[in-house]
Amino acid sequence: MLAMVRYRRNFLPGGSYFFTVALADRRARTLVERIDDFRRSLRAAQASRPFDIDAIVVLPDHLHAIFTLPEDDADYSGRWRAIKSGFTRTIVADEPRLRPNRKGEYRLWQRRFWEHTLRDEGDFARHADYIHFNPVKHGYVKRVADWPHSSFHRFVRNGALPADWGTTDDSDIDFGEPR
Repeated sequence: MLAMVRYRRNFLPGGSYFFTVALADRRARTLVERIDDFRRSLRAAQASRPFDIDAIVVLPDHLHAIFTLPEDDADYSGRWRAIKSGFTRTIVADEPRLRPNRKGEYRLWQRRFWEHTLRDEGDFARHADYIHFNPVKHGYVKRVADWPHSSFHRFVRNGALPADWGTTDDSDIDFGEPR
């Protein structure tokens, strides 16, 4: 019998973390159809428990983000709980078909999320590139600049990336994924 591996999250106060967070229904388009509601939920969570959003992309059914927490704080789970529950409350108010389960939970989001503690500047850069290239990877656009729900546009404004970065011709970009 195979032993079950117990996943342990890494909690580093003041750390920078890469996240993947997904809707329960991976065919849904709720995140982009309700992008303003999602942004309000994100801002509300950020106002109550500060954190920096270093990079983010919101796709129809999932999102990727890099957050940096305050020096004395490592509670990214609480922040995601606030973001997800705030967004869910907004959706439930408009979608009477969305009903809670026996535990009173709404199945809008997948229960868990993927987290990776960023180790250094190279790790940060690879994950930020992965975030920004994701709409191209999934076939939503041919150029990164064409996806509106991405921090890529802020990176361009700040001079961190050129406006033409991430076209489908950029097949040599190294995200650290196996080829």
